[in-house]
Amino acid sequence: FGLILPLPQNVIDYLLDDGTLVVSGGDNNNQQNQTNNSDSEEEDVQWSDDETTTTVTAPEFPEFNSKVLEAINTLGGCVFPKLNWSAPRDANWIALNSSLQCQSLSDIFLLFKSSDFITHDLTQPFLHSSDEDSPNPAINYELVLRKWSELLPGGEFRCFIKENKLIGISQRDYTQYYHHISKQEAQICHSIQEFFSQHVQYHFLDEDFVLDVYIDSWGKVWLIDLNPFGEVTDSLLFTWEELTSGNSLSANQEQGDTAQQEGPVFRYTTSDVTVQPSPCLSYRIPRDFVDLSTGEDAYKLIDFLKLKKRQQEDSEEEVDEEVRQ
Repeated sequence: FGLILPLPQNVIDYLLDDGTLVVSGGDNNNQQNQTNNSDSEEEDVQWSDDETTTTVTAPEFPEFNSKVLEAINTLGGCVFPKLNWSAPRDANWIALNSSLQCQSLSDIFLLFKSSDFITHDLTQPFLHSSDEDSPNPAINYELVLRKWSELLPGGEFRCFIKENKLIGISQRDYTQYYHHISKQEAQICHSIQEFFSQHVQYHFLDEDFVLDVYIDSWGKVWLIDLNPFGEVTDSLLFTWEELTSGNSLSANQEQGDTAQQEGPVFRYTTSDVTVQPSPCLSYRIPRDFVDLSTGEDAYKLIDFLKLKKRQQEDSEEEVDEEVRQ
């Protein structure tokens, strides 16, 4: 179902190097030529007279590439890649097939180097750790490769476990409305509860964790992933405040009724009216644009306003100059 490969330090350094081009991974030419002059007759473009050509040699990892290709072949030729914790879900837009399906090391590098999720894992994995007094442990980073399977987003669910009890279930792809979920609510909830009690409960080291599962068209439940119980993991249709407060959850986030109920609370998108854009869309535009639109980076906003003011002043000076003439 999957294979795990230790991630060499030189590969980690490469993934964190903003100035390095995506490598070929040994399956393409290992050099890319960048030229400032083009003799193409198909484009009517005037280029600089500078004909200097810079040859950029892409870094190669032959031993690691060989292990990755062997693993990919063992898993059927197509894999789903991730690190210890995260998959590059925020970077699927950059792939030619807009998918996380990879067939070579270069496919994996393209996604990893374009992913903020991966960068977070490599640089700030314990940013939201509750145990602030303990030093961060040494991490042995690993490349996790799983056999590629076409999963229907409407069959994915996230389960929240606290003190070894399943307290909440959320539709994974909460931005879309899936009619079958509302029709099969009781059956879905029962199947997940049964799977949890038979295969997961009391078998995991931690009492608090998050479980991702998939229910196929035959009703079989599959374990997809395990995640930390905390803010580093997306709470989807819940909030971490209500998940950690100790109070009873309500079936609807907007309801104030928190009466006790048997079994976990199941939340899902109930109609087309509540459909939302994907939260990963913001990763498809430059970070500066996102910071400006949300006001998250005050310094960028100040610089932008200063630039606009300077442009306005320059424009007014040009108008005054024309009036004098």
